[in-house]
Amino acid sequence: MAQVEDTLTLWRSFKARPDDKSLRDRLILTYAPLVKYVAGRLGSGLPAHVEEEDLVSYGLLGLIGAIERFDPDRDIKFETYAIARIKGAIIDELRSLDWVPRSVRARAREIERSIAVLEAKLHRPPTDEEIAAGVGITVEELEDSLTDISRSSIAALDELWTIGGSGGDQVALIDTIEDTDAPAPESSLAQTELKEALGDAISRLPEREKLVVTLYYYEELTLREIGEVLGVTESRVSQLHTKAILRLKARLSGATARAEAEA
Repeated sequence: MAQVEDTLTLWRSFKARPDDKSLRDRLILTYAPLVKYVAGRLGSGLPAHVEEEDLVSYGLLGLIGAIERFDPDRDIKFETYAIARIKGAIIDELRSLDWVPRSVRARAREIERSIAVLEAKLHRPPTDEEIAAGVGITVEELEDSLTDISRSSIAALDELWTIGGSGGDQVALIDTIEDTDAPAPESSLAQTELKEALGDAISRLPEREKLVVTLYYYEELTLREIGEVLGVTESRVSQLHTKAILRLKARLSGATARAEAEA
C-alpha cells in the first residue's frame, strides 16, 4: 500500500513539475520492467539478427512518451496505457527499418486473400490443402511460408490496425485502450465494434488455432510451453499461430468491407 502511495506521490510531483528530469527518470526506472516484458514478447517471434537490446531501446522511447502524456487522474492504469505505447514504438521502428522481405509480405497477403475467398465460398474454415491450392503452392510450401511469416510483426494480434471511418485512428487487435487525446464518440464505437468482431472471429477458429491464440495472448504462455500442452513442436505452434492470425485478418477485412458496402 505504501508503494502505491509513493508512486501516486511521484506522479503528482512530476505532473506539477514536468520539467524536472530527476522525477521523470525515477518514473522511467519504476516502469522500465514493462519495456523488458514487451520487448521479450515481441522478440520471441523475430529473426535472430534482431537483438532484444535494440527492441528495449525502441520501447524505452515509447515508455518516455507514455510517461510524458499520461494523466494519473484518469480512470486507467498506467501499465495498460504504457504497454500499448511501448508496443507501438517498437513496431513503428521495425517497420521503418523494413527488415521484413517483400516476398514474405506478398505471400502473407496471398494466403490471407485465399482464406477470405475460401471461407466466403465454403462457409467454414478452409483446410491447409484448400488454402495451399488457392495460393497455387504445395502444403509443404504453405508451412514454410507460415514459418517465414511468423517471424515478422505482420502476423501478430499486437499489430496496429487503422479503423475504417475513424479518421485514421489505430488500435491493436488484441486490446483496445482509452485514447488520452479524447477521440470522437464514433471512434470509440468503432473500437468497440472491432473488439466484438475480433471476439466473434476468434470463437469461430478451428479448435487448435483458437487454443493457441487463447494460451498465447490471454494466458501468456510461450510458444514452447504451448507446444508442450499440445504435444507438438514449437515450430508447429508458430505455424498454427500465424495461420490463426491470417484467418482473423481475412475475416475482419471482410467484415469491414461488408459494413462499408451496407453504409
